[in-house]
Amino acid sequence: MLALRLTRVAHPAVHLRRLLVATAAAGTGFLLLSALGYALAHPGNPTGALLRLSWCAIPLAATVHLAVAVARTDPGTRPRPGLSAFGLGPARLMAIAALNTALACVLGSLLALLVFLHLRGDLTGMPFDGAAKDFLAADRSLPLPAALTLLAVPPVLASAAVALTLRPRDLPHPGPRAYGRFGAYGTGTPEETFGAYGRFGARLFKRPPRPADADTAAADDDAQASPQDAPSSAPQDVRAAAEDQAVPALPAPPVPTQPPTGLPWGIAVLAAGLAVESYAGTTGATPRTTLPGGLVVGPAGGLAGWSLTALGLVLAAPGLTHLCGRLLQAARPGARRLLAGRVLMAEATRIGRPLGVVCAVASAAFAAGTLYGYDGAAPAYGPLTALGGLVVAGCTVATLLTAAVEARQSRAGTTEALLRLGAPATVLRGAAALRAGALLALFGPLTLLIADLAALPLAP
Repeated sequence: MLALRLTRVAHPAVHLRRLLVATAAAGTGFLLLSALGYALAHPGNPTGALLRLSWCAIPLAATVHLAVAVARTDPGTRPRPGLSAFGLGPARLMAIAALNTALACVLGSLLALLVFLHLRGDLTGMPFDGAAKDFLAADRSLPLPAALTLLAVPPVLASAAVALTLRPRDLPHPGPRAYGRFGAYGTGTPEETFGAYGRFGARLFKRPPRPADADTAAADDDAQASPQDAPSSAPQDVRAAAEDQAVPALPAPPVPTQPPTGLPWGIAVLAAGLAVESYAGTTGATPRTTLPGGLVVGPAGGLAGWSLTALGLVLAAPGLTHLCGRLLQAARPGARRLLAGRVLMAEATRIGRPLGVVCAVASAAFAAGTLYGYDGAAPAYGPLTALGGLVVAGCTVATLLTAAVEARQSRAGTTEALLRLGAPATVLRGAAALRAGALLALFGPLTLLIADLAALPLAP
């Protein structure tokens, strides 16, 4: 009931993102049911049915990726101070997020089942003059347990991925633990007194210890000092303490962001994928694979090379995003370039991975179009191929936009602080435009180059 209440009172933008998850689950569920219909219509071709079912893994992965991104940006499941007193701890919020994802995916699966039954003619008769009866097995009875099992795959996988991503992580204890008197369990580090801890600025500005010779000389001077010097030294100590307390509490300088470590691995996997595609293009005896709609995508080795290339792009994209932010700050940057570069460096992992997935999908689509452009004939895309491509492309773009929303939410405090300090809104908008332009200038030509290199070995 709590998940339903949070769903009902959510912001319209949150409802829109959940509706996108439901739509993606509906498209994926319809593809799974279409694979079942093909298996019913062609009982003597189990290999073709298995191939169609295996092609549904790509839209399913895209749907799960979108569901995780939407769950991460859901404000209703974000931990806040004081919620644990009402029983809404991190584990409960994780369960609510998984339940919301499952509800959205179940809604999409039910929509896919209704559309599938309508196209089969089981509800109101055969629509479109029976054009869809060939791949939906309209002349055979639909096994309901098999259909429900296939439709349960997107909600189960999406909710499990959300629960795994948003699971509460216990922080390790900062220091060693020791057993004290009567079995008391505590830390091994000595505790500070109340005055030492509460003194203003004492923990921010610590004086370095003096060397041994300085300590000895100070002790000798104190020993040789006359008792009349004690009253004069006491006001000096009080004055020094007052000066220490008057030091303003300046914030610590930000820790430099470490670059992501996946760039070398991504480049290596990308090179391996291009090498596999080149080898598959030179070997003429390799089997060719076909999409469910009848579109031939080339040898199976070329498909494996495309998979490695996509994985390499996903691994290398965070490092490239970090590098793009560093390049923006080169050569005496101004306020806009400095702000844009720092944001890209800080959000390299969050933005880079969805951006790498988008580049992988775009390079695969461009490579397929370039490959068919060599023959001069347009490929005959079937309805299922178009639906699968639409689901994958839509989910990747929606995931990238959702990641951008998450990054904006994470730096909302910084943006408010800049506005309070008097920074004009044009500077923030200019920095956002610089980030988008820099990413487009780097990843656009890179995507076209990889797509051209991927399609070149497979050209006839």
